[in-house]
Amino acid sequence: MSIERIHIDQFIELSFVHPVFDVRSPGEFFHAHLPKAFSLPLFTDEQRQKIGTAYKQIHRKEAIKIGVDYFGPRMRTLIEEVETILKNNNPHTDNNTLLIHCWRGGMRSGAVAWLMDLYGFKVYLLEGGYKAFRNWVLQQFAHRYNFKIIGGYTGSGKTELLTELEKNNEKIINLEALACHKGSAFGALGNPPQPSNEMFENRLAMQLFSKTKGNANQFIWIEDESQRIGNLNIPKTLWEQMRNQTLFFLNIPFEKRLDYICTHYGKFPKDMLINAIVRIQKRLGGLETKNAIHFLLENDVHKCFEVLLRYYDKQYEKGLHKRTDLASILQNVPCESVSAPNNVKKLLENVRN
Repeated sequence: MSIERIHIDQFIELSFVHPVFDVRSPGEFFHAHLPKAFSLPLFTDEQRQKIGTAYKQIHRKEAIKIGVDYFGPRMRTLIEEVETILKNNNPHTDNNTLLIHCWRGGMRSGAVAWLMDLYGFKVYLLEGGYKAFRNWVLQQFAHRYNFKIIGGYTGSGKTELLTELEKNNEKIINLEALACHKGSAFGALGNPPQPSNEMFENRLAMQLFSKTKGNANQFIWIEDESQRIGNLNIPKTLWEQMRNQTLFFLNIPFEKRLDYICTHYGKFPKDMLINAIVRIQKRLGGLETKNAIHFLLENDVHKCFEVLLRYYDKQYEKGLHKRTDLASILQNVPCESVSAPNNVKKLLENVRN
């Protein structure tokens, strides 16, 4: 066996086939990492800090000695952790190939790669480490993409539409799923905590790459979004592309959308809904905030969300008309209801025509 150092482009391609092991500390991994990578920390956060302090304040050789002290007792468990991960995630595959990286492709990944190679694994080591991956991520947002944007007022079922498009073998990217947020003040309800902005970018870059694979003409369905989704931001260069490509606007009656919103959000506890309403009270206005909360406390969910939906319609309308030359990119798609299968048919017919 031998260790092969490879460029980020080859590393990315191989990551779709072989497992990636990130040997940075747990804190580094938690902040952001390659999507689908497994955490295999060589050092704890505290150990990494001690080594870094020795490197800066004493000498590089002293830092290495401290690292070796930690590495020795960790060697057996590192091998066993890799074997367990491979067994749990690829139980029917004899996968003897590992992809390994640390922060810069230096001593941490080199040490673990040496150990895994010694044990009998085929090891690929990322040149430049996670830092090289982050540079690759940012490069993805500079490329030109052929997006088809799905627009529509709140309650149009755009997320379900994306899912249905994927069932029809269309290429889609679900930004809200990547961000763990549905965009509005109510967007966190029913979702796990949002990742860091860096992790969101990592997920998005990998999605863009996997959907196109070098084919610049491959079009991708993506939902119309403001640049900010919850606490996260869509990269500016990418968002500007989205704002200038064909917008397929789902024109669904207000009452149908209201029924959809009541069904999907009315199930949440009142205190959570009230907290979400309070977050937009400055823009919603004192009277409408009071009315919405009053209706909710009186168990009139329909009236509550009617107030909120009219507010969000106005907000979307403002954003819609901030686009340059809207008339040239807007495609109206009349829909009778919030039905993903029916609306996908209308959408695809609109594209063909």
